Amino acid sequence: MMVPLDPCNKPTSQRRITEGDTVVVYERHDSMRAVTVSAAGVLQNRFGVFRHADWLGRHFGSKVFSSGGVGGKGGRKAGGGFVHLLAPTPLLWTLVLSHRTQILYIADISLVVAYLELVPGCVVLESGTGSGSLTTSLARAVAPHGRVYTFDFHDQRADSAREDFEKNGLSSLITVAVRDIQGEGFPDEYSGAADGVFLDLPQPWLAIPSAGTMLRQDGVLCSFSPCIEQVQRACETMRSCFTDIRTFEILLRTYEVHEGALKSATANEASSEGSSLPGKKRKIRSAGEALDSTQTSSVIARPCSTARGHTGYLTFARKSVHGSQTGATEVCPTS
Repeated sequence: MMVPLDPCNKPTSQRRITEGDTVVVYERHDSMRAVTVSAAGVLQNRFGVFRHADWLGRHFGSKVFSSGGVGGKGGRKAGGGFVHLLAPTPLLWTLVLSHRTQILYIADISLVVAYLELVPGCVVLESGTGSGSLTTSLARAVAPHGRVYTFDFHDQRADSAREDFEKNGLSSLITVAVRDIQGEGFPDEYSGAADGVFLDLPQPWLAIPSAGTMLRQDGVLCSFSPCIEQVQRACETMRSCFTDIRTFEILLRTYEVHEGALKSATANEASSEGSSLPGKKRKIRSAGEALDSTQTSSVIARPCSTARGHTGYLTFARKSVHGSQTGATEVCPTS
């Protein structure tokens, strides 16, 4: 399962790949896919043909080579191409899942888990479920004894997410329900039971009063919105029964690391050109290409050309505790 309830059952530590497992086939950091392993299955990509039968019994993380066929440009024969077979962790699942809606990525997810102060045993309410990217990471944070209750108003999306969670062995940690949280609020049965609440809604201010009722004393609310106007209105609503209101925008810059080759200057070039030119471009060496006598091996790191920009704003707020010395607490207004 993706989130083992017992650390000893972590897929990458002990267990070998068996039929029916979900494997993340890794080509490179921006090219990977989730594959369900079957003895008769075959995967074809630009590196060649890979038979699932060759994967059975291998450890997660194994490097496997293509077994024949044609791959690459120009119809060159395959056989030297390879991929890595990785265990489907919540991080990798975020990168390969089916996008039924816009999803949160690891930069935003990390801050959400940290600011909601989630630890094993916590109870989290989420609306809406969407593609289940965040839900999977929330489940890992509260495992093995916590619970995530996630709601989506769209029946088909909820069903698809439920199927994904069952396939990934997360059913004991996640409960999926169909409900319009903006219009109906969270179910009364969770009142005062949630350690954290997450909202990904077009009009979060409609659900904030209900979220405040669901939270335990000192619980934390997070609202994700793509537009600053949504943030401003949500913050106005939060002021009635929340404190420590903060908004963040996460901009992540990723670097690619390549094995490359830097051509060395000859003695004549050195005498005529002087010292090495700082602006001289380095040649990136493709896999399997040998270095000639004038080249030296190097590792080159540079920013990705397709770095993601703005995804949305994350607003966090802590439930206020007011009342008399008897311990009575303030209830958020419902309108």
